[in-house]
Amino acid sequence: MSSTIPSQYTGYGAKDEASGKRLDLEQITYTPKVWSENDVDIKISHCGMCGSDFHTLSNGWAPVMNTEYPCIAGHESKLKSLLAVASEMLTLPSQPVVGTVVRAGSKSGLALGTRVGVGAQAGSDLGCEYCDLKKENYCSNVIMTYQGKWEDGSTSQGGYADFVRCQGRFAIPIPAEISSAEAAPLLCAGVTTYAPLKRFGCGPGKKVGVVGIGGLGHLALQWAAAMGAETFALSHSDSKIADATKLGVKPESFIVAKDTAATAAKYEKTLDILILTSSHIGPLEELYFPLLRHEGTLVLLGVPEEKLPAFYGQSLIFKNLSVHGSFIGSTNEIRDMFALAASSGVRPWIQVRPMSDASQAAKDAENGLARYRYVLETDSASA
Repeated sequence: MSSTIPSQYTGYGAKDEASGKRLDLEQITYTPKVWSENDVDIKISHCGMCGSDFHTLSNGWAPVMNTEYPCIAGHESKLKSLLAVASEMLTLPSQPVVGTVVRAGSKSGLALGTRVGVGAQAGSDLGCEYCDLKKENYCSNVIMTYQGKWEDGSTSQGGYADFVRCQGRFAIPIPAEISSAEAAPLLCAGVTTYAPLKRFGCGPGKKVGVVGIGGLGHLALQWAAAMGAETFALSHSDSKIADATKLGVKPESFIVAKDTAATAAKYEKTLDILILTSSHIGPLEELYFPLLRHEGTLVLLGVPEEKLPAFYGQSLIFKNLSVHGSFIGSTNEIRDMFALAASSGVRPWIQVRPMSDASQAAKDAENGLARYRYVLETDSASA
């Protein structure tokens, strides 16, 4: 089967900052990393789209994480192991990738024909303490699905393409109950919201609030309900109350937080866990901390373009509050998430678009038109 795999892969990407800011994606080709027996080649059928792509393409995270042009849009692109992109490279943005294994290394742990998904991480050093603990997302030498640096010096490219090469450890088999199009967002938005809820004790008797009903938030609400918690949705208006109700939120638990002081007073000490999905942090001390019960947890998922608002330490100390960030998920967390999705019916709300429509889909997503995730589908998958 490997004889049918091209020596160069083809996808859609931005070539410079100007085109990135416009989200003008062009068809380009690139040479994948040098093959190793830890690797798999995947023929892509579907790829999800994520806001991180657009932040990176527009250089929105500068100066904390400066996008290199030409560059690969992607998660946390300035981690220690994510080096500058070679000047001759173009950029293939990507998010979660779903497809079929068409070449499998002897050490990959996978067989030809297996339907798999790859999330935001495509590789690691495979030998550090975190990799040994199956917490590969904490590896100091993490290699992201795009804009990472492989051991041969090449830059990882992602899934707005026909094929992708990655370490087999990060290609996770997908349960038969979940379609390929639905699996794609679960590998990114899904595990990003599932992992912290599981880690911080979401379950029966807990009250979980989610700020923002969008690509991340609509999944966070479903996971919390599937784990047995009572769910609350926080939004700036009531425009999404119907969607929140479909996602399991009681009408009286839909919180319109337009008036910060009034909302904080009405719902003071209500929540055990509060998930903040927006990249705009908002009123920590004035709203989010008051909403939490003693020993409550605030989890930041959206990567902001600005510093956190200043707050007094007493806001945390007197209620024993915790503020956490959460970064994607490990391979074990992805497997556990898939198992819960298969058994509980948690699914992303998606709109499938052709891979060739990647540029317009990116613009539409950036303009807030997705409800709630766009998934790109290759011509071969739709045939």
